[in-house]
Amino acid sequence: MKILVTGANGFVGKNLCVALENLKNGKDRTRPNLVIDEIFRYDIDNTVEELDAFTKECDFVFNLAGVNRPENPEDFMKGNFGFASTLLDLLKKHENKCPIMLSSSIQATLIGRYAGGEYGKSKKAGEELFFDYGKETGAKMCVYRFPNLFGKWCRPNYNSAVATFCNNVANDLPITVNDRAIELELLYIDDLLDEMLNLLESKENRCEYDGLTPVKCDNGRYCFVPITHKVTLGEIVDLLYTFNKQPETLIMPEIASGSFAKKLYSTYLSYLPKEKVCFDLKMNVDDRGSFTELLKTEKCGQFSINISNPKITKGQHYHHTKWEFFIVVAGHGLIEQRKIGTDEVLRFEVSGDNIQAVHMLPGYTHNIINLSETENLVTVMWANEQFDKNHPDTFFEIV
Repeated sequence: MKILVTGANGFVGKNLCVALENLKNGKDRTRPNLVIDEIFRYDIDNTVEELDAFTKECDFVFNLAGVNRPENPEDFMKGNFGFASTLLDLLKKHENKCPIMLSSSIQATLIGRYAGGEYGKSKKAGEELFFDYGKETGAKMCVYRFPNLFGKWCRPNYNSAVATFCNNVANDLPITVNDRAIELELLYIDDLLDEMLNLLESKENRCEYDGLTPVKCDNGRYCFVPITHKVTLGEIVDLLYTFNKQPETLIMPEIASGSFAKKLYSTYLSYLPKEKVCFDLKMNVDDRGSFTELLKTEKCGQFSINISNPKITKGQHYHHTKWEFFIVVAGHGLIEQRKIGTDEVLRFEVSGDNIQAVHMLPGYTHNIINLSETENLVTVMWANEQFDKNHPDTFFEIV
């Protein structure tokens, strides 16, 4: 299959072309039946002659090209409707009836705050142009009215509040929120791409519109991406400042699979400047070695790294309720645990050559001994709760 992507250098186009390249080169094996032979990239720097050649050869068109913020409002129609006309004329010239995906906007509904907008009018005109072309030629039309988009490589200070907020918070620049209660419907780039690849396999989601809301319908005139997130500006900003403080607090907020928070955090990270990509951790160092907290979670405890110098014993304490895992990743050591009030001792010889996880049992005093005379013992530790200096649940007692 030969794919033409117009607007290939834009936010969606760049992400889509990378996804298509991964399929073409065999890096993405999740869709074994989808074979990409060639990707034709068209953007503002290409010539009409190149577009002519692409439209002759292509088997599918993703039309992502468009004008978002022209200097003059009348340029909306010229950029969005005018280019679409050129594209369809060239396809017609070559009698190429391949399927076409059109990137439109929810503003094309011309409902509510979108009523009368020049951008929405140009998008609506483009939609009707494509639908008419489909009726005339029999070519399959797949028209998507996208809400607000976000994700990596989205241009800040352009037409995405999320991109601007991510960029500014990541770079310690000010942001302005006039009304925290304003709600946005947001579509994440990877969810959009998943639907685009579904489209190539004729598995698109079709719909009709009830006002601004897509209603799934197998024979619907439009197509839609079924996964979006409705979030207030206040919620977005609060999450971003939490992410920004993570190197200081070490606290990773709860990020559920498929959640908006997960997608926003991934987006935020893509805007970090080089000097923030790497950050120092506080090492607590003494003559025995060091202990460093790595990561804390809101509900699932914390991770730490413990380094014991040769022949050193650490620990010698117990917990009433707290429990831990000790995982030796380098060196050779011995973990001992004794049940409080008894002489019962559990012993586990551990090594980075055979990585194991050892429970530290509540009510058992425990230690970890570096058996080597020359090498450090490196242990990854997980505790089921964050350390609370006011209630440490840690009591000294030698094993």
